[in-house]
Amino acid sequence: MIKHIQVYDPPMCCSTGICGTSIDPDLINFAAVLVQFTQRGAKVERYNLSQQALAFAQHPTVQELLKEEGTECLPLVFCDGVLRFKGRYPTQEERREWVRDFSA
Repeated sequence: MIKHIQVYDPPMCCSTGICGTSIDPDLINFAAVLVQFTQRGAKVERYNLSQQALAFAQHPTVQELLKEEGTECLPLVFCDGVLRFKGRYPTQEERREWVRDFSA
């Protein structure tokens, strides 16, 4: 069961995906899944590089990946301290698996 999720987003105006001229449905769906995890008791932390740069600097793995690969490595998604996704958000099927795994 996932207890802690950390998301390090690339620079953007917000994490919902509903701002700007192009709405990203993957970001909207990902945000909804994170809300589900929060409602089920998981701790969810989400950081935006343009607004919370200190969080990126304080996480050794995030800091190292940014040094090596630049912002192309973002987003980074950690589950219980383990890097699960790098450079992309989970797909719809991966999000379904998360929810199933969390419910088990």
